[in-house]
Amino acid sequence: MTLTDERSAPEVRQDPVAGVHATARITAADRGGVTTLPVLDGDGPFELRRLRARGTEARVCIIGAMSAPLGGDRLRIEATAQQGTALHLTSAAATLALRGATSAPAAYDVHLTVADRAELRWLPKPLICAAGSNLRQSWTVDLAATARLVLREEQILGRTGEPSGHVATRLTVRRAGRTLLAQEAEYGPGAPGWDGPAVLAGHRATGQLLVVDPAFENAPPPVQLFGDAPGDCHAVLTPLAGPAVLATAVAPDGLRLRRLLDTVRAAVPRSAPAGRQ
Repeated sequence: MTLTDERSAPEVRQDPVAGVHATARITAADRGGVTTLPVLDGDGPFELRRLRARGTEARVCIIGAMSAPLGGDRLRIEATAQQGTALHLTSAAATLALRGATSAPAAYDVHLTVADRAELRWLPKPLICAAGSNLRQSWTVDLAATARLVLREEQILGRTGEPSGHVATRLTVRRAGRTLLAQEAEYGPGAPGWDGPAVLAGHRATGQLLVVDPAFENAPPPVQLFGDAPGDCHAVLTPLAGPAVLATAVAPDGLRLRRLLDTVRAAVPRSAPAGRQ
């Protein structure tokens, strides 16, 4: 789906050995206090659908138009929330990483930019790392000083009854040009100790919830522990050295992981909507 001049649309390249190279672009702009979508450009495996707005917030659903990511694929999503806007990004289904025709890893990169007094919520369905898959996934986020962000990422390590694929993730968040958070994780075959007691302790679902809000400058949420029976679901919510909190969670499966992260999200204070300060 393309709402921009077709001359500016990125080229989709597919090679039976190298895989698919594709980029999706989303831009939210403010028009009279309502968030609009002047750029909604999806190609390759990305089909972008405009959802019904909620108040002044624009909502976009990312739909997988083909099997991806496979080995050798190079996929990228670029989303920008301009000043005073509110943008919510989700997906129609889980992303399934599969073995490809090549042993080369797939790459899935997400770049988010949030301007002053804007809010972006990145809340897709989880990533499932099927047996034999090899994926490198990254999120790079650039926030203005008064921007807000809610970012959730979830990994399910293997489908039911199968071993995990390999996934390496990197999350980098900069606020006003300074690094707020930089971390890496690696799971699956070849990653030392990934399923041992110091990392996942046998769990097969893991995820994080990052909330950045200028309101936390003066009143950051305290450290909190969440979970149920020993050995089942666990999460910890920790304030960062900046107006942000990060929750890290593990669970036996994706359903319980989502419920746990939803519980954590409900416990994080919410300030006034973006653009209404």
